[in-house]
Amino acid sequence: MALTATIFRFELNLSDVDRGVYDALELRVARHPSETDARMVTRVLAMALEHREGLRFGRGISTPEDPALSAPGAHGTIALWVEIGHPAPARLHKITKAAEDVAVYTHEDPAPLLAELASGAVHRGDEVRVIAFEPSFVAALVATLARANRWDVLRNEGSLYVTVGDEVLETVPVVR
Repeated sequence: MALTATIFRFELNLSDVDRGVYDALELRVARHPSETDARMVTRVLAMALEHREGLRFGRGISTPEDPALSAPGAHGTIALWVEIGHPAPARLHKITKAAEDVAVYTHEDPAPLLAELASGAVHRGDEVRVIAFEPSFVAALVATLARANRWDVLRNEGSLYVTVGDEVLETVPVVR
């Protein structure tokens, strides 16, 4: 019998001072059995930090041709494509041809990904945004996970603060 996805609820109070975006988000996030908690937390953070009209989760890790997150553009185009982790250069090459804006959010060491982007193997590799969270920051968020979560997410001058209950977690993501 196949394992089913586990549903997590997130209430996010978003204050993205850097972009001038303030909103309350209610998310239902399906975590596939093969997805780690760290990857799911990274997806939720990406949803908050890329928040815009039409942004949605992809069908999931079991549908590899889909983006983790995407937002539609004009006339059926893809305005934003977000990947999580360390996508293969061939995949990024294809994505950068299909989407206007491409971002990769990771909770892993970004150095290998940045080297691949700099090698010229990826179309428009210099335009791909890479946002890397400290593994300890993501691990601290994972430690607070419950099936129902309430986070206050604040980004100001490049610093990211996530308040869970009375605990404030802070990081400065590596951004390229």
